[in-house]
Amino acid sequence: MSEKPLKNVFVAGAISPEFIANSIAKHQSKTQIGAHNIFLGQVRADNIDGKIVQAIEYSAYEEMANQKFHEIRENAFEKFNLTCMHIYHSKGIVKVGEVCLFVFVSSPHRKEVFEALHFIVEEIKVQVPVFGKELFEDQSYQWKVNN
Repeated sequence: MSEKPLKNVFVAGAISPEFIANSIAKHQSKTQIGAHNIFLGQVRADNIDGKIVQAIEYSAYEEMANQKFHEIRENAFEKFNLTCMHIYHSKGIVKVGEVCLFVFVSSPHRKEVFEALHFIVEEIKVQVPVFGKELFEDQSYQWKVNN
């Protein structure tokens, strides 16, 4: 028996509004779904010691990260009554104001999507080896601390 291949959740650069809209539109034919919930992680223009973040450059140990995303996905399906779930994370440079994380969950009922989405996003922050380098306007950088 062969294992299902891991899905690669990484996309190059920012996750576009068109990509998000197309993902939502594809679910209109799934008439057993009664609720969707979406989390969009966006790059902030943080002021750190007087310097403003202009972008974040994301990198990851892709094989390990995809394995962790898979485990989080499987745990969420076991814990919640979900119909489907999609996770996408940027790799490379994402400018301030652009989306770097897109999590989309669907279920027959709203309570499940609210609880599941919170669980999934918190697990991603704690478990997945994705690293962000905050890029400043003066060409300097620092490694981002997850919070």
